[in-house]
Amino acid sequence: MIDAIKYIVSCLVEDKDAVKVDIEENDDETIVRVKVAEQDMGRVIGKNGKIASSIRTIAKSLISKDRKKVFVKFGDQ
Repeated sequence: MIDAIKYIVSCLVEDKDAVKVDIEENDDETIVRVKVAEQDMGRVIGKNGKIASSIRTIAKSLISKDRKKVFVKFGDQ
């Protein structure tokens, strides 16, 4: 899952070296933290958050077999 999300985000940004994707797994939830360069944050979020929403949907579909909740957070949250 981490490779798929990193690939998608890397295709969207200009500074590909700044892309970092970390995953924290608990018993019933998974938190995916996506960090990019500050100037690329708008590209990842998209207009009205549509790209961010799509990334969240993809993450949920990749982990759906484990029946865990998935949270995708962007930036230093």
